Amino acid sequence: MAEQKATNVHWHEHSVTPEERCQLSGHKGAVLWFTGLSGSGKSTVANTVDHKLHAAGKRTFVLDGDNVRMGLNKNLGFSAEDRAENIRRIGEVAKLFCEAGTITTTAFISPYVADRDAVRALLPEGQFIEILVDAPLETCEARDPKGLYKKARAGEIKGFTGIDDPYEAPEKPELVLDSDKKGIDELADEVIAYLEKSGILSL
Repeated sequence: MAEQKATNVHWHEHSVTPEERCQLSGHKGAVLWFTGLSGSGKSTVANTVDHKLHAAGKRTFVLDGDNVRMGLNKNLGFSAEDRAENIRRIGEVAKLFCEAGTITTTAFISPYVADRDAVRALLPEGQFIEILVDAPLETCEARDPKGLYKKARAGEIKGFTGIDDPYEAPEKPELVLDSDKKGIDELADEVIAYLEKSGILSL
């Protein structure tokens, strides 16, 4: 039996606007969308950016791929359809954080261009910041912090991005971080410099 979708729902405007929430934060809301292969350093850079911004008195939050799959998206697998739904849900959550005046960092492989573009379309111009954490496959595989590449090579994991499933790199990301040649602090500082230059950290 097909799942029946709710029809008796109506959009309610909030009495406090996103602009007013940003005034309280003292900066604009934004979504920092870190994308890249497993092992590229997405989560590490995202968390370092979050720590530095928090220490500077900014309102921030991290949406991490593994953490989200342990809760909100624990019913999803890794098929193309489930991956798309995973990113769709995260996009909607990130949008809510952004409207609340929070700088939200996300760390997901998010391998497909169409899924990332769909999240970009949810947000006002300039508030979706796509950040490619760039490292060659051989570097990511050598790091293999979770042992996933080893399992994928052994056939224990099917549809693993970079091995038997494609990764579609962004064509025009707002920022490219070279995690093969630069340290985490340097990469985090590059992100914060971009936020300063683009006016996210001020009103």
